[in-house]
Amino acid sequence: MVEHKGDRTFNVVNMLLLTVIGLVTLFPMYYVLVVSFTDPSEFIRNKATLFPQKWSLDSYKYLLSTDAFIRAIGNSAFLATVGTALSLLVTSCLSYALSRRRLQGRRFILLLILLTTLFNPGIIPPYLLIRDLHLINSIWSLILPVLTSGWYVLLMKGFFDSIPPSLEEAARIDGSNDIGVWWRIILPLSLPSLAAFGLFYAVAYWNTFFTALLYINDFNKQPLQVLLQNMLIDSSTASGGTAAAEMTAEQQIPSETLKMAAVVIATVPILMVYPFLQKHFAKGAMVGSVKE
Repeated sequence: MVEHKGDRTFNVVNMLLLTVIGLVTLFPMYYVLVVSFTDPSEFIRNKATLFPQKWSLDSYKYLLSTDAFIRAIGNSAFLATVGTALSLLVTSCLSYALSRRRLQGRRFILLLILLTTLFNPGIIPPYLLIRDLHLINSIWSLILPVLTSGWYVLLMKGFFDSIPPSLEEAARIDGSNDIGVWWRIILPLSLPSLAAFGLFYAVAYWNTFFTALLYINDFNKQPLQVLLQNMLIDSSTASGGTAAAEMTAEQQIPSETLKMAAVVIATVPILMVYPFLQKHFAKGAMVGSVKE
């Protein structure tokens, strides 16, 4: 094909526009990273520096030496690991059961699950339920209400529907029951979907914020995102008794560098998970969405 002058002009303009958009997108991340590693004394002298002459890990060392920050990381890590494991267990079990046509009441259960994807009850009913279950100020209040997702159940069910029934029949001939078939046959074949949905669940649990504001009043049980929000609002004027106030008391490091270091620490764990799941992610993200 012959490339005309108009096509070349379009390609050049398109490349320049995408480059500008990319730089605008990357600049905030670059600024956060640079400020977090800037030496506190240099930041105090020149707050607008983009190319610091002196680098330092003081902000990270201070954050990781405070009990409040370590507690927040531990709470978020508990949510991301335990919550993701339980969510995958419940979602895979429910999806597999619904994919078996012999299940009684299958269509009615699917209808109920579909309704959860169409209608949102709002804030008040879940809060009343959590209160009546005496889960206020419990870390489980951030896991149990979102233990599974109707949309993920439907997608994973579509994946299980695509598995040939002959594999299940062969396992039953060998003496396996329903649990054995699910554990030995279905789950090993479902690694792409489990990796994709596990990543979705892990990101959601790690970024838990709004529900933590609603259900968790004890700052010792708050996840990292709530602590980070308190720091970003104004860590230097946080009210007494809060985690942000505990962290910034009598410290000589600028609050800006602490905030940026906290943002980096909150972002890095999720970024580190992606490379290990990348080979499964592209395939698993589309499971059940297309019928073969």
